[in-house]
Amino acid sequence: MQSDTPIHPDMPPRLPMAEFVALIAMLFATIAFSIDAMLPGLPSIAAELTPEDTNRAQLVVTSFVFGMGIGTFFTGPLSDAFGRRPVLLGGAAVYIFGAFLAWYSQSAEGLLIGRALQGLGAAGPRVVAMAIVRDLYSGRQMAKLMSFAMMVFSLVPAIAPAMGALIIAVSSWRGIFMAFMVFSIVSALWVYIRQGETLPRDQRIPLEAKRFAYAIREAFSNRMFLLSTLVQTLIFGLLMALISSTHQIYDITFHREAEFPFWFGASAVISASASMINAKLVVRMGMRALISGALLTQLGVSLVMIFMGAFDLWPAWMAFPAWFFWSTSLFFMLGFTMGNLNALAMEPMGHIAGMAASIIGAVSTVIGVAIAAPIGLSFNGSYLPLAVGSVVCTGLGWLIMLQIKNLERISHNAG
Repeated sequence: MQSDTPIHPDMPPRLPMAEFVALIAMLFATIAFSIDAMLPGLPSIAAELTPEDTNRAQLVVTSFVFGMGIGTFFTGPLSDAFGRRPVLLGGAAVYIFGAFLAWYSQSAEGLLIGRALQGLGAAGPRVVAMAIVRDLYSGRQMAKLMSFAMMVFSLVPAIAPAMGALIIAVSSWRGIFMAFMVFSIVSALWVYIRQGETLPRDQRIPLEAKRFAYAIREAFSNRMFLLSTLVQTLIFGLLMALISSTHQIYDITFHREAEFPFWFGASAVISASASMINAKLVVRMGMRALISGALLTQLGVSLVMIFMGAFDLWPAWMAFPAWFFWSTSLFFMLGFTMGNLNALAMEPMGHIAGMAASIIGAVSTVIGVAIAAPIGLSFNGSYLPLAVGSVVCTGLGWLIMLQIKNLERISHNAG
């Protein structure tokens, strides 16, 4: 099927593949940009708004993620009922208002409310973009497209901290929120002008409690969906723990705060290649094999980091390179897992794609934050708490993937 061929009489022609991938990647990047660009601003925010308790500045990140987790549960059902475009554009409007409120606020409380609203609005692009992809593609083709989108998306962390630092240098931390508004306006206009509605009216699900209950029950009763979502939750929790801890590790553990945007960006650039490699391998090897291999590899690397760090076996010159390699490998792992896990979970959910995407987003975000918080709060001046968290999350994830393997074998034999 050609990329410009409608797959339903009421649907517009597909966008050219390159433009569609770029658009989806930009929508996904709303989240990464909103988190990573803030990292260099946390010390300035703490100094201005919470000088009595500088640790409260970390809530600028977690409040955004919390709002996003709440929003993801509602945006899917709304998009199933009213269509993808209205919900996506409405979410962009809430995001822009939240960014404006955060920019204008003179108190920490107002800033956190604005950030939570930003997260609530960001749930629109996050969930609806995934549902749009599922409306148009399925199976390994969907996984391949998601890999290309994730590859573009993964470059955002490479430049976001540097952009945040540059904005702070020429204005202040408040200027970062102006950049958020501009970014969202551009992506919303792109959707409004170029991307047509992908959910025909005859396939929409009215906003009825019974239908919601049925969709939720169907999703959670599907073992492939449930297991894939659990693995994604563990990986998302590990990712949030890494993001919340990484600035402190660069600053306190290795005394390289000034170099943080450079090293963080270099890590993102290197790890971006994982999505490209995954896109080339997934059609031939399958999603499950790549996910399992990435988790098992990361489990082994994290165990080495724990052993070497706990017994202080790193030579002085090698400690920082080892940390950089390992933290980059954690981001690298995402390229072989997140897109594939989304595709695995969404494959049997095409008829309730919006609700399914919401469940994935809500569960992985809210529970992921609960996983990340104790890991981040355990920071003791070294990377060891993060390494222990990595072993737990990747180990459990790999064990769950064994269950998915057995499930696929049973399904194959039954067929």
